Amino acid sequence: MKIDPDTFERSLYRTMTGAVVPRPIGWISTTSEDGVDNLAPYSYFNVVSVDPSVVMFAPVDEGPDALKDSARNVLDTGEFVHNVVTRDLAEAMNATSATLPAEESEFDHADIERAESETVAPPRVAAADIAFECELYDAIDIGISTLILGEITMVHVDDSVTTSEGKVDVEKVDAVGRLAGNWYATTRDRFRQERPD
Repeated sequence: MKIDPDTFERSLYRTMTGAVVPRPIGWISTTSEDGVDNLAPYSYFNVVSVDPSVVMFAPVDEGPDALKDSARNVLDTGEFVHNVVTRDLAEAMNATSATLPAEESEFDHADIERAESETVAPPRVAAADIAFECELYDAIDIGISTLILGEITMVHVDDSVTTSEGKVDVEKVDAVGRLAGNWYATTRDRFRQERPD
């Protein structure tokens, strides 16, 4: 099969999300200018830079000039938190993907406990093993998506997922990634390979 994006009759969404797997999930918490805490998962999420320390997520807009709550809140306030989704939080994360009115909090809807952040206003997910507090670095409109870049201002890591040297232990973080449709994957099956010189 060959697909020419210019002549393909359908969206490339399913092809792209089925091939680029697993995608890390950015479980993004924001607070609106009216003080409503929002929490939503985005599988268009990743690390962008180490210096400066920048992560990104890219919500698909809900229509012309209609941003999703997370993007609008970040653009209005300049802040968000990325909470790492692990297997024990997968059901709660899924519950926060429900479409709610902007004035209703996903934290409350899914009965998720908040934890206070230190450098930004939006709360963290209290049960998340790892969370990155971020300030808006840049925002770029790309087609029907808004690419949000956030510079990390504080990192929270639970000691239970670190090595004795204080590094994140990938064998202890059972992170969840998004596949296509309703499919997800964990990082339970791991293997090592030495990088060639």
